[in-house]
Amino acid sequence: MEILIEDPITTCLSPSVYDMICKLGFEARENCDISSIVTQNGEVCWTTITDCVVYTESGTCITRCGAVVLTCFLILEAQGLDYGGSVRLLGPVCQAVHLHLSSLTKGQFEMRYSPGLQWTGVPELFPEMFDALGSLQSLAISLSLMKLTSCLERALADVYLLIGKECPFLLRDLIASEELAQVFGQSVMDVLKVFVGSPCGLNLRNVLWHGFAAPQEIPPKYCSMMILLTAGLGQLLKGYLQQTKFTLAHRPFITLTSLEDLIVFPDVTYEVLSVLEEVMKKSTFILKIMLPYWEVALINFKSNRFADCAILLLVQLETGLRKVFATVNKCPKRLLTAESTALYTTFDEILAKHLNDGKINQLPLFLGEPAMEFLWDFLNHQEGPRLRDRLSHGEISLPEFPKEAANQLLAFSFVLLLRFIDEDLLSVFKQEKAAVRALVSVAEAYGARCHPVSQLKKQVLSCERSIGVWPLLPLPEGSEREAQRSEGNSEIHACRSLITEIVAELCHHVPETHRVPHDSEHLPPENIKLLSPMLYLILLLIALELVNIHVVLGKNTSEYQQYLRFLKSILQYTENLEAYTSQDKNKWDEAVNLTQAALLKIWTFSEKKQMLIHLAKKSASKVV
Repeated sequence: MEILIEDPITTCLSPSVYDMICKLGFEARENCDISSIVTQNGEVCWTTITDCVVYTESGTCITRCGAVVLTCFLILEAQGLDYGGSVRLLGPVCQAVHLHLSSLTKGQFEMRYSPGLQWTGVPELFPEMFDALGSLQSLAISLSLMKLTSCLERALADVYLLIGKECPFLLRDLIASEELAQVFGQSVMDVLKVFVGSPCGLNLRNVLWHGFAAPQEIPPKYCSMMILLTAGLGQLLKGYLQQTKFTLAHRPFITLTSLEDLIVFPDVTYEVLSVLEEVMKKSTFILKIMLPYWEVALINFKSNRFADCAILLLVQLETGLRKVFATVNKCPKRLLTAESTALYTTFDEILAKHLNDGKINQLPLFLGEPAMEFLWDFLNHQEGPRLRDRLSHGEISLPEFPKEAANQLLAFSFVLLLRFIDEDLLSVFKQEKAAVRALVSVAEAYGARCHPVSQLKKQVLSCERSIGVWPLLPLPEGSEREAQRSEGNSEIHACRSLITEIVAELCHHVPETHRVPHDSEHLPPENIKLLSPMLYLILLLIALELVNIHVVLGKNTSEYQQYLRFLKSILQYTENLEAYTSQDKNKWDEAVNLTQAALLKIWTFSEKKQMLIHLAKKSASKVV
């Protein structure tokens, strides 16, 4: 594989974003009295903070032409709020807060601020953040801010649901909501907009979670300020709850229960970790300014801090893949944070099949299908764990984050890094390290687990197993009399005849090595002898269509709509059949009528050669 040439990149922040985060808040030099910001017992004086937010008649956010829709949104959003001016004035306040927190012992911090942090639902995270501030380690501070913004978003959403019904998905929209303004006040929400609620402001949440900020580029004082703001929000919420008599309920965390099918890599051993430590320093996938994130990710994995490891890996996978994306698509400027009027280049675009201009994204072609399937499984597919989304939006309990998920991410990351090192060195690793060869082999053979097609395959197999045990199940009372009564039913005989003919036709499309007898004598035994053969037929039909799903692109719009209507009619049949054959209804005659109507639709559609199996056979004939 082609090795990407390492560029002397010193920052991934665009000039305007760099100025906003690293310079504007340091321009004002005056000292700010901490007693005007917070009382001795930890009560936040919001007026001092909100007075620093500057308003203007026209938006000052728009600097360049970007995506039209986003630009229009930001013009409207920026009306009345001067982000740059607000950051300048808030700079001394943030510095005073930082010095204040740095002067406290851990016990003093917890005594003063723990009550105001209970509303987040995860107050245990904040002593760790306090320790990070005291350590003066820039990476620990960046990681703390990432965890703080995710838990803050989750808590704000819980507050929103006190009043509203459907919570906005994005933190930006949540902070801009009228519902939260009712609880905390509009001026307070404007403060949050400056820090985390708009690409026009500091936008700390996005520049960190999307991997744009190197560790040293995030001033520690902004982490201190966010901790204080979170405590202050808790104090305001307490007053609101006392006034309204509402009770704040926290939604339960999501449990990652679908990991079993995704565990493909063996456990990362200490041997692999030692090789990885060497590979990280030589792989051009990693930006040198971001190397500390990778190093700490490994430290966290070894220390069983699996959520922290996963957060850092996910953020840096996005950074590295953005670099590859910008290189293979020949758009080097996309490596930097966009101006506030344009969309960031994030996982959504990096992993998409097409670019915004309609051109084919070269990244999937460059990485290959196995790597893309892994990324889509873990990050994108709705049936998958969607680790980045759920971690960044605070939906997963960090202490309970499973080792298996971190292990899979780390193993995949290791294999990805190997693709961007010198070929000779790679050969040495493969020859001398059996564990390395094993990981590479697994990665090269990876296939989709969470794609809808893969999910459908699992469902078909599950249904087949369920139908197979029907003869072993006890029959309800009166079923024998019902079976004898139905033996002379002409509709049932007609159904059986249609089932036999349709199955015979479908079997022509099954490879000879997989064919089974299809006459009525060999249908699954059943006292009623109708429902399980019918469901077997549907499973056979769906399985054959699934195998040929790729040829659906050969249908024109009209044919495609007809095909969808056909599938929906089969779905409707199964749903109605479930209703008519439940224990409390057992409407046998209606079930027979439904079955006959469904069989006629299938027969008619098959006769017109409109299924995918027919289209695939036609395509194959043309090739021959």
